[in-house]
Amino acid sequence: MTKARKSILFNDAHGTLAPLNDLRPAHAIRTGAMTTAERLTHAFNLEPVGIVVPNAIKELAAEHSGVPVNEPPADTDDEILMINGRCPLPIEAIGNLKLGQVLIEKSSSDMVAVCLTSKNVAKLLSGGNPEMKTIEIDDTVLIRTPWDWRAFRDRCLTYDLEAISKDMRKVEEAPPGVMILGEQGVAIHPDAEVMPGVILNSELGPVVIEENATIRPGSIITGPAYIGPGSTVLEQANIKPNTAIGPICKVAGEIGGTIFQGYANKAHAGHLGDSWIGEWVNLGADTTNSNLLNTYAEINARASKNSKMEKTGETFLGVTMGDHCKTSIGTRIMTGAIVGTGVMYAASGAMTGTIDAFAWITDAGEKSFRLGKFVDISMSVMGRRGITQSQAYSRRLTILHEQVTGVNSGLNWPGKPMEHLVNQDS
Repeated sequence: MTKARKSILFNDAHGTLAPLNDLRPAHAIRTGAMTTAERLTHAFNLEPVGIVVPNAIKELAAEHSGVPVNEPPADTDDEILMINGRCPLPIEAIGNLKLGQVLIEKSSSDMVAVCLTSKNVAKLLSGGNPEMKTIEIDDTVLIRTPWDWRAFRDRCLTYDLEAISKDMRKVEEAPPGVMILGEQGVAIHPDAEVMPGVILNSELGPVVIEENATIRPGSIITGPAYIGPGSTVLEQANIKPNTAIGPICKVAGEIGGTIFQGYANKAHAGHLGDSWIGEWVNLGADTTNSNLLNTYAEINARASKNSKMEKTGETFLGVTMGDHCKTSIGTRIMTGAIVGTGVMYAASGAMTGTIDAFAWITDAGEKSFRLGKFVDISMSVMGRRGITQSQAYSRRLTILHEQVTGVNSGLNWPGKPMEHLVNQDS
């Protein structure tokens, strides 16, 4: 095996990715079965020595990184490969970079990756301009908007399923009462439970079922598809191609072309197609989304409420939904909706367009989700899965709430950026 390459994943804060990156760095977004960081590390045999993230999520990122955050590396001649966290695919040009070369996405002029000595990485991160030879790439390889996950989903999932299944035993004989169709392969972790009456269909692509996942009777999973660790596919569920269910999710109904970041519930009937669902989301019974216009036209969307309408380049595009969102029973979600972090939606009308984070929407109108109540609920939801909300997580939620709503929480702590404190009317 080749020697691991020292690496730093950097987040350049370009584009508008919210709500995907409100509570995580861009490289931690699940863009297939894996997160971008997991995929790049696997593909290029990386040895992470640091990450670079916006200061707003530095404390939160440090809890999970295991490497220094926003710290310059040692002043040595060691070679370090820096990769943009907005680059989901392990494109060949990154692996081919030689010392002193920088890869630039031609359409945006944004840096995709650069290979430098450790001392020159430190110089670059401190605002210096080390000598670099530019290599341009014509393809679009960086995500820029909250819906760009859709453009990379299928290629990312193809890579991920092949990589993951290599480390798992492919099923040669179906478990008792389970029907396996197709020739592209089914991989089931020894500690997963697939119950009688399940159909696993690999005619269109492989099916991978991870450790401690449970597939309950009568469900159908059609590949390419991924069921993450500890997740449950409930009775009669129809999991369609190009779906990746992250860890500790509970899903039911009809789901196709959708990525679950993890720790989310869609435990009832209803259609969910070509969507991205954040952590700690709970979709009420019969919540259903549209992922195709009646005209079959290209879908338009806004990255934020204040931005202009853009063509997404997609004919099939459902909802992009941030963490901690909740919908009431019977919620209808329109094509291309962008739903911010922490939205509570309980209106009889359809969810449509771009919705600000922490919006509380009922038939009586829209107001902001009160911070205290929101944090209490989020702590309860996480506690049900045995996870204690950290102070860093609570602080990030508080600052994000203040930024979006303009309401000063009255909470303070050492190092809290003063620009996030907004005067509150008495």
